[in-house]
Amino acid sequence: MAREITWNDAEEIGILLQEKFPDTDPLTVRFTDLHRYVTELEGFSDDAAKSNESKLEAIQMAWYEEHKDANG
Repeated sequence: MAREITWNDAEEIGILLQEKFPDTDPLTVRFTDLHRYVTELEGFSDDAAKSNESKLEAIQMAWYEEHKDANG
């Protein structure tokens, strides 16, 4: 069984978002959309209300790093 994902798993979430949205530049995604993308990920089990700007920023940066690696 897959591990449950929470807001604190920024690196893992970044990898999953890159796999799900390979053609999306993470820096163009609004936090409201990013919040929705994260809560809709398979395995995400945290309370949607527990997110904050700091956590979303960490996720966005982790996703951006994955995006850079994947797209040179």
